[in-house]
Amino acid sequence: MKGKPSRIRTIKVDTLARLEGEGALYVRVRGDKVQDVQLKIFEPPRFFEAFLRGRDFREAPDITARICGICPIAYLLGASTAMEDACGVKVTEPIRKLRRLIYDGEWIESHVLHMFMLHAPDFLGYEDAIQMAKERPDLVKNALRMKKIGNDIMARLGGREIHPINLRVGGFYKAPAKRELEPLKEELKWGLDAMRDAMKTLSGLSFPNFEQEEDCEYVAMRHPDEYAIIEGRLVSTRGMDAPIREYDDHLTEEHVERSTALRTSVKGRGVCFVGPMARYNLNFNQLSPVAKEAARAARLGPICRNPFKSILIRGVETIFAFEEALRIIEHYEVPDPPAVEVKPRAGTGYGCTEAPRGICYHRYTIDDRGAILDAKIVSPTAVNQKAIEGDLWRFIPKNLGLSKEKLQWRCEQAIRNYDPCISCSAHFLKLELDDA
Repeated sequence: MKGKPSRIRTIKVDTLARLEGEGALYVRVRGDKVQDVQLKIFEPPRFFEAFLRGRDFREAPDITARICGICPIAYLLGASTAMEDACGVKVTEPIRKLRRLIYDGEWIESHVLHMFMLHAPDFLGYEDAIQMAKERPDLVKNALRMKKIGNDIMARLGGREIHPINLRVGGFYKAPAKRELEPLKEELKWGLDAMRDAMKTLSGLSFPNFEQEEDCEYVAMRHPDEYAIIEGRLVSTRGMDAPIREYDDHLTEEHVERSTALRTSVKGRGVCFVGPMARYNLNFNQLSPVAKEAARAARLGPICRNPFKSILIRGVETIFAFEEALRIIEHYEVPDPPAVEVKPRAGTGYGCTEAPRGICYHRYTIDDRGAILDAKIVSPTAVNQKAIEGDLWRFIPKNLGLSKEKLQWRCEQAIRNYDPCISCSAHFLKLELDDA
């Protein structure tokens, strides 16, 4: 006699909430075994790489910045450094410091937005930040003020906080006078203290007992003299150590039918992971003493493999960004001129920066007139797709005993650990759970 058929459950999350863009989740479970997990990204493709062809190389930063309204600096500077590489140009140290300062502003506004508006409600049991604000108004008000500090840095250096217009290949169109940056200092000091205080709340959250598999390869940039943000070598926890121009020798992309974003793997090895946790695990020793102390106070060691604790690591990086921004302003030297001259020459250039969500890679080929012949851009969310699915394959079986609503919440929370930036929309979720 045949045994009783195993119970089959299909979990469909039609639209993922509290992240940038449009995506969905499909899970199929038979009995106590997960048979399929699909993270679906159905944001319409926007063809940036295609319509860059034929454009002047100086246009690439402003065009690619439109890929993301949350982290345009990642694309502005990735494109700029790639074009400078193609043309054999290095910017001066004052320009480089100014670039790090505006990137600090982007890290602050993006990390704070994710930690307190998108992710903290998961841990604190609220449907969204609006509901959280009713009972925790001080937490939300302080977060909004911290985020505004990051936005103010971007506006003062970039001309505006969304898609800044003052950055260019070679540097900036105009460099701020020291007096223009002075008003930021008091707010940065407040922000540093506020973030250190907020870490007490974040470190008191309840985190699922979950760690990524040992074969998940963390990938980030590393710089010999600083916590890498705008330049460095490509390194990993499994021995990768290469210049950025060898990115394509180590990482490969593939298309899957359910996703409009390509998925990245390490050649010959498999899944890889980028973002704050990868940076932290590979470059902990280059954090500032204040940031390290914040990590220790939050009971983080120099290595963390629990993606749910990425909210703490973002807090540590935000402390670092506040501290560095303050230091750069205190020792600021006005770049004169604000940009180095960049003359086109035929060749291929490579650029990579550490966006809030992980490495953002650019490769361009230009002709001797500066016309773009070919372009490749890899966002951090594209790199992390396989890692997100891998987490869910292992996380869901441990939570199959939860109610429908609780399982939905846990799945979303696991995805939001990565702060995936698909585009810029958010919807309420509907979970369909069908019992066979």
